[in-house]
Amino acid sequence: MFSIIQAAGWPIWPLLLASIIAVALIIERAAALRRVKIVPPGLLHSAMANYRQQGVTEEQLLRLEGSSPLGLVLAAGMRNAGSSREIMKEAIEEAGRGVAHDLERFLTSLGTIASIAPLMGLFGTVVGMIEIFGSPTASGNNPQALAHGISVALYNTGFGLIIAIPAMIFYRHFRALVDGFLVEMEQEAVKLVEIMQGQRK
Repeated sequence: MFSIIQAAGWPIWPLLLASIIAVALIIERAAALRRVKIVPPGLLHSAMANYRQQGVTEEQLLRLEGSSPLGLVLAAGMRNAGSSREIMKEAIEEAGRGVAHDLERFLTSLGTIASIAPLMGLFGTVVGMIEIFGSPTASGNNPQALAHGISVALYNTGFGLIIAIPAMIFYRHFRALVDGFLVEMEQEAVKLVEIMQGQRK
């Protein structure tokens, strides 16, 4: 493997750096975007049970906010329990925008790596081809040496694709996860508003 990296030349080093960053982002997002951490099951039910027993208390709201992103959204609605439906919805939407921003953290970087890795690989291949054909000792008289030089130059393109394909798969997967979580949180928030406004039991 190290011999391939050496043979591919200096353009492969940015690709190696991009691959390390991509792996780190994938691991971080996989750990952060777990369902049990984002939308814990039964959270709305337990929050409503506490609300019916004790009303809205600051301690309860702080505990709810610290429990999960869904808890943060629900707590924003419960803080405005005595207000109109519109004010509750505005508070929930404002909290939801902040939660959505946090859930999408690093996804742009991962998508960027997935998009530019093939281009970086192609750049490395072009540099390698320029070095092969621009060399004063061009291997035009030796077809084997020329073929070897071209294969070495193509390592960059291959490595760029190896980085881009998994990065794009995980980027799309995480985007779909975030979109699903946001829909679930919106549904739970609507239930909260309806229960607290007396429109649902």
